[in-house]
This record gives sequence, structure tokens and C-alpha cells, in this order.
Amino acid sequence: MATPDPNVRVTRSLNWFLASTFASAVGRNGYHIACAWVLIASGRGSGAVAGFFAIISLVELITSPAAGWLADRFDRSMLYIIAEFIRVVAAIALGAILMATNVMWAIWLSAVLFATCDRIALTASQSMIPSISAKFSLATANSMTFSLMQSGSFAAAGIVGVLLHASNAMVTFGAVSIGFALSAIIMRVVRHGKNPAEGVGDVRPISLVIDPQFLCLGAIYALLYTGGMLVSVIGPSFVFDEHGGNAIDFGQLESSWSAGSILGALLLIPLVHAARVPALQFAILGLSAVSFALLKVLDPPFTLVAFATLGTLYNLGRVALEVTIQSSISSATLGRAKGVLHSVGVLLGVVLFAVVSVVADDVPPSSLFLAYGVILAIGTVVLILFYGKGKNVGVERNTDERPNDVVSHPPGSSTQSG
Repeated sequence: MATPDPNVRVTRSLNWFLASTFASAVGRNGYHIACAWVLIASGRGSGAVAGFFAIISLVELITSPAAGWLADRFDRSMLYIIAEFIRVVAAIALGAILMATNVMWAIWLSAVLFATCDRIALTASQSMIPSISAKFSLATANSMTFSLMQSGSFAAAGIVGVLLHASNAMVTFGAVSIGFALSAIIMRVVRHGKNPAEGVGDVRPISLVIDPQFLCLGAIYALLYTGGMLVSVIGPSFVFDEHGGNAIDFGQLESSWSAGSILGALLLIPLVHAARVPALQFAILGLSAVSFALLKVLDPPFTLVAFATLGTLYNLGRVALEVTIQSSISSATLGRAKGVLHSVGVLLGVVLFAVVSVVADDVPPSSLFLAYGVILAIGTVVLILFYGKGKNVGVERNTDERPNDVVSHPPGSSTQSG
């Protein structure tokens, strides 16, 4: 009997991994959309939605470092499967509870559990990418992963929008649970490389070095992450209150964002050599600032174009950051690096959502988008100045000192981060 080709096995694992990513994204985005719309439709207002996402952000801020540590110490696929199955049960339970009682406490309580599982699942799965990228470069593997992730979000926007309009909470959250169940089942057949620290016992893992360029990456991630979350927080009120739309219109907004995000992930493939060039990241932040500001003066259907543009810029920036991190950070510390970066990103989100919770009911959603556009513009200028002072230190120095700790990167690319 012929021995199976290892490259074929790895390629199959990548394909199954992408399928699992798609199913999980359907569940994740479906949960966020459903909860946000239920809060708005029940008359709670943007403040309640901001509070919901603030809880998610606070939990992620606390759990991200722990999720990174777990991903560096234990089997990443098993961590992912456990987190997904917990969300299956939680989604079904939330749907049943919402049919019988007050929505506020049930949704907020579910946010704690979902955010914890989400951090564990995402940190574990994204840390697996370098070991299952097969014959593809990191840029291509990450682009495919994020494309499938956003395709799942796109599908969830359409499915959940229709279910919210035509059915009840039990059916909607039941559909969400199916996404998580499929994701866990599919991940079971994914084969990936073991973590360097897995099964080592009490041996101290390699330390994570945090330097100026790493902090710059964290700030860029924070601005991108907060912009994406702001769309989720303000989007329902932007449609429902400011433009008099319904659940179908909200689904169209989410679909536009997701469609743009798919394009953004795919754009990195031709732009792979620019992935770690700082100018690309700064241009993305600047164009995002302009797009947020335009929402103040645009009316439907032109607002959908603006949200699609924001989705494109958001995911292009996120995928470029992932490539930079994975090609510059040791596989043994990748989980912790992602945990720290996400904590930095969430910290800004927590502050922003606290402000939105206080002023959301008195300020038009488009004005809040405009305000964040100004914040993005200022942040971009500060980062350009900061990078100019710290560009000669950081990841480049670390990779020279620990060449054996750097994971493989695309041919012709540099290990410098931007």
C-alpha cells in the first residue's frame, strides 16, 4: 500500500480548517447580530447595545492573555472544539430563556460566556495557521482564512436578518448553535503540528518580548478592532433610528460590511510584499477615517457602499497584521502575542463603548461615526510620528537575536514588522 503524501494530508487539513472557520463565523456573527437587534427591537436603545459589546470587550480584555497562554501550552484544536461545544449549549439555552423572560440580563450574561469561548477559539485556531498552511505562503493562508471567516459573517447577516424578521429567538439562536456544532465537528479531523511547549510539563516556555514595534502593531490593531466593533454597536441604531429601517435593512448593512471584508482579505494576496510596509497600514487607517466621516452626509443606498469600503479596509488591515505577527513571532509564543495584542485593542474599545453607552441616546449615530473618524485621523498621525522614532528597534532586533524562533515566511518577504 502506498504511503499517503504528507503534503496531501496537510492540504486536506487546511481545507477542513477553512470549513470549520466558515461555520464558526456563521455562529459568531449570527450571535452578535441577533443579540444587538433583539436589544434594539425591545426598545433598549444604542446604550444597551453598547453595554452588550462593552461586556464582551471587558471579558476579552481579561481573558485574552489567559487564552494565549492556553494556546501555547495545550493542544490548540482540542481547546477550539471544547469552546465551540460550550457555545452550542449556551446558544440553545439563550434562545429558550429569551422566549420566557427579560432580555437584558440573559443577553448580558451570555456575553460573558460567549466572549470567553470566542477568545479561546480564535486564539487557538489562528495560532494553528503556520503549521497547516501547507504549500501556501502565510499571506495566502491567512487571506483564505479571513475570506472564509468573512464569508461566514456574510452568510450569517442574511440568514439571521431573515430569521429575526420572520421567526422568533428560539429559532434564530438554534440556527446559531448549528454553526458552532458544525465547526467543532469539522475541526476534529484537522491535523496540525504540536505546540513546542505541549506536554513539556514544568519547563518554562520561551518568553514573549514586547518592544516599540510590537506596541505600534498593538495600536494599529486597537484602532482597526474598535472601528469594526463600532459598526456592530452603532449599526442597529443607524438603521433603525436614524433611517427608519427594519431587520432586513440591518442585514443588508451587515452583508455590505462582510462583502467588503471578503474583498479586503483577498486583496492581500497581490499586496503580499506590502503586508509589512508601514505605509499600507497607515493608508488603511487614513482611508477608514474618511469613510467613517462620510457616513454623516450619505443617505441609503450610498451608506452601504461606505460600509463595504470600511469592511474592505478593516479586513485588509487585519490580515496584513496577522501575516506580520505570524512571520515575526516564535511559534512557541504566538498564542501569547495574539493575546497581548487583542488586550491592547480591546482596551481602547472598552473606553469607547463606555462613552457610547452614556451619550448614544442623545447623539445621532452618524455623528458618533464622524467622531470616530476624527479619532482615527489623529491616531494615524500619532502612529506615524511614533513609528518614525522607533523603527530601528523591535522585531527586527529580536529576529536577529533568536533566528530559530521565527516561523517560516513567504519567499521574498522580510521578517520586519510594521
